[in-house]
Amino acid sequence: MPQSIIELKNANIYQSGTLILENINISVEKGEFVYLVGKTGTGKSSLLKTLYGDLELTEGQGWVVGHNLRELTWKTVPFLRRNLGVVFQDFQLLTDRNVNENLKFVLKATGWKDEKLMDDKISDVLSKVNLSSKGLKMPYELSGGEQQRIDIARALLNSPKLILADEPTGNLDPETSDEIMQLLFHICKDFDTSIVMATHDYMVINKFRARTIKTEDRKVWDNASIVTR
Repeated sequence: MPQSIIELKNANIYQSGTLILENINISVEKGEFVYLVGKTGTGKSSLLKTLYGDLELTEGQGWVVGHNLRELTWKTVPFLRRNLGVVFQDFQLLTDRNVNENLKFVLKATGWKDEKLMDDKISDVLSKVNLSSKGLKMPYELSGGEQQRIDIARALLNSPKLILADEPTGNLDPETSDEIMQLLFHICKDFDTSIVMATHDYMVINKFRARTIKTEDRKVWDNASIVTR
């Protein structure tokens, strides 16, 4: 079994029977930060969905955090997702409960039962995103940047080996985007967590340099040369 955090070999990705990406050969190592770029409709979201088990891989080979994507079932997908975190552009926080309750909901959903351990873990991840004082706040009481930090804290709850971030700076102003990027690079470096970040934000790519993978013409181009604007 490959030792990489992500490994795809000769993989084809389909959505609703349509071939979206073909002959994908990429790997992501432990503690590596990788950008995923490409125009809308070129398969970025389909690739991410395949990596977290939302789309079935039926052709080629694929492993994510030690799980064989070809062997996933509805029973085993939750085990895959306990080893990775997903950060969304639109935060997807539950609006009817405070920050602590949002995070506890995820812990319970992934099998945690001990209240003291859950409280300790919530304090730990809020500290990591510098929002220790916000646990009792409702989502609507937080700024966009703070909500994104809570989204990142949620992704950290199960100490993932991999974080998949889908346009995490897409709804943020440039200053707040910089803060989020600094946080993501800090997590990548200090916690040895691999991060794959889909983005259209070329200002971010220019400022925070990292390896880049590009989707185009049904292909995935590794170490792509990106013309930034």
